Amino acid sequence: MMNPDYIGPLKDIRQAAVEELKSANDSQHWFCGGDRSIGIAVELIKNFKIIAVPTDTIFGLTGLAQNSSTVQKLNAIKRRDENKFLSICVSDISEINTWGEASHLSIDLLEKLLPGPVTIVLKRTDNLNPELNPGISTIGIRIPDSDFLRCVIKYIGEPLALTSANESNCPSTLHPDEFKSLWPYLGGIFHDNANNTILRDKRKLGSTIVDLSEPGCYKLIRPGMACSETTQCLLSFGLKRIKERRSDKKKNEEAQVQAVVGF
Repeated sequence: MMNPDYIGPLKDIRQAAVEELKSANDSQHWFCGGDRSIGIAVELIKNFKIIAVPTDTIFGLTGLAQNSSTVQKLNAIKRRDENKFLSICVSDISEINTWGEASHLSIDLLEKLLPGPVTIVLKRTDNLNPELNPGISTIGIRIPDSDFLRCVIKYIGEPLALTSANESNCPSTLHPDEFKSLWPYLGGIFHDNANNTILRDKRKLGSTIVDLSEPGCYKLIRPGMACSETTQCLLSFGLKRIKERRSDKKKNEEAQVQAVVGF
């Protein structure tokens, strides 16, 4: 069973993945499960490919956040305006402070929120690729409740840029068949065995997006699929909600949601 807290030797896993990719006859499709699929995903990403992965919300496209050409490729595949911002995905709470300023947030609070279908928006640090969302002072950070994805990120050792697996302004997706038009541009498509029938409508809401960049308060940017649990958690830790005036809300909400659109 995959466990991001215990993963085997990277060298051996990547070497096995290299051999399998050589004999795969241009196969793009893999099932998430164990070191084999993790190694293949790591090898593809390390070679600057964009891959499609299941998350705890919707299907996503991901690649190296710290590599500018990969970020450009991700935007091109989605036919995405570069003014629409990308979020990043990390494997563990201990990594958040490297990329976003979270010193004002307690570990207990972060552990209540993450991993899970929540995106926290923080002030970005200087460690983050300056060509990822240039000119934007904040960054959306996710730790999905997905052992597969978290293991991949842990092996890679740096954040992944993450966005929804669909063309820009199209509906979000829960199965690879829903984004077949993107297959030719992807290095790999990873499937899971989840039965999404019951959760389909709720999961298509994407993650709950909450701005925690200011000490002592929060701003709900998008309700998403964990709105009630998230707001109750934040209030229990004494954070106060910032409510915008109606005239400002419509103008600001669209711009901020683009940082993590779909997730």
